[in-house]
Amino acid sequence: MEDNIITSVQNARIKHVVALQQKSSLRREEELFVVEGQREIGHCIACGYEIAELFVCPSRLDNLDNSGILESLEKLVVSPQVYEKMAYRGSTEGVIAVARCKTHQLESLLLKKNPLVVVLERVEKPGNLGAILRTAEAAGVDAVIVCDPLTDLYNPNLIRASIGGVFSVPTAVCTSEECIAFLKSNGIKILTAQLQDSYEYYDYDMTQATALIMGTESTGLTNQWREAADAHIRIPMLGRLDSLNVSVSAAILMYEAVRQRKVK
Repeated sequence: MEDNIITSVQNARIKHVVALQQKSSLRREEELFVVEGQREIGHCIACGYEIAELFVCPSRLDNLDNSGILESLEKLVVSPQVYEKMAYRGSTEGVIAVARCKTHQLESLLLKKNPLVVVLERVEKPGNLGAILRTAEAAGVDAVIVCDPLTDLYNPNLIRASIGGVFSVPTAVCTSEECIAFLKSNGIKILTAQLQDSYEYYDYDMTQATALIMGTESTGLTNQWREAADAHIRIPMLGRLDSLNVSVSAAILMYEAVRQRKVK
């Protein structure tokens, strides 16, 4: 494996990986992104993503597993110094891949009867979006729609926080106007999470086709969502603070929907 090992951080392929990690514009332009770690790469492949390049660092590599998924791919071997330069996370197991992005068009979403959809408006922190995708995967959410995004879906922090959920949860990116029209045309009830003019989330029936709409912690949802809503819901704030992290709020609402659908 160690023949033709890449030892220079100035190698063009290495510099390209580093640039993909750092620049969302380059990810969009080339439709490529970087994923680290055996579990995440294996999940990425299992969800139908194409791997363009696979880099391994033998001294960091304890065991190349994933049921033979990674063994079948051509590999580029790098030195520990080069791997340190490439890696966004210091704890990955010596494996980094460059993968091809998928398109995330709204019209490509295939929803079952009475779907549960999570909509996120202008969420700017990739870690929050990644955490929501991780929870959406665990809760069996049918789709996540990201409106007017301030971060891209292949940000390395987002991929890390989602633990691969970004690869498996059906996800679309669009404007708020497009999303509202989509939800209404599909008969999906719009529940906006907001403190004003709202009632407790557990008092609303989420067993029907439901979309849970979340905004940013700082400014909340825009008026177009408040006006389009079928109902406004809130999570009771019993202490001195008046809001939760958006990923925590989303998790509470998703699992309330899960609870209601299981007892129905």
